[in-house]
Amino acid sequence: MAPGGTTVSLRKLLPALSAAAALALVACNGPTGFFSGGKLDGESRPVPTDWQLGEPHGIAQLETRSSDPYSVNIAFTVIDGRLYINAGDTETRWVQNIDEDAAVRLRVDGAVYEASAVRVTDREEIRAFGEAWTSQSSFYRDPSELEEVWVYRLEPRRP
Repeated sequence: MAPGGTTVSLRKLLPALSAAAALALVACNGPTGFFSGGKLDGESRPVPTDWQLGEPHGIAQLETRSSDPYSVNIAFTVIDGRLYINAGDTETRWVQNIDEDAAVRLRVDGAVYEASAVRVTDREEIRAFGEAWTSQSSFYRDPSELEEVWVYRLEPRRP
C-alpha cells in the first residue's frame, strides 16, 4: 500500500520505472550492453605504434561523431600490432558516422585512445584479418567472403 492507505498497481508504476531505466542508460558514459551511449570517459593515452593490449582480441567501446558522441561496444582484433574493428557487411550507424568523420575514440580497460579509423580496402589485408577474426569464434563470418565489407584499422589521428 502507498502512503495514505491507497494501493498502487504495478501497471501504473511501469511507465515511471521504464523512464527511470531509460534515463539511467542515457546518463551512462558509454554504451550499455547492446544499447548505444554517448561520450566516453577515461584516462587519455596516445595511440600506440604497436597495439599490445594483453590479448589479441577483445571487447572495447568505440565513440564516433564528436559533435554529438555516439558510442557502442565493439569487438577488436590485433594483428601484427595493428588494431582492427569490423562491421561485416552491415553499414551500421557507427560506420556512417566514420564515413562523415574518421576521428574516433576507443576505450580499452579504462584508457581512451584518440584515433583515426581507416577503412581497409586491400583484399589481402581483409583476408588476413578474416583469418584472425574467424579463429576467435565459430559465429564470426569471414569478411573476405563478403562482397562489400566495413573493416577499419585504427591509427594515430592525422592533423
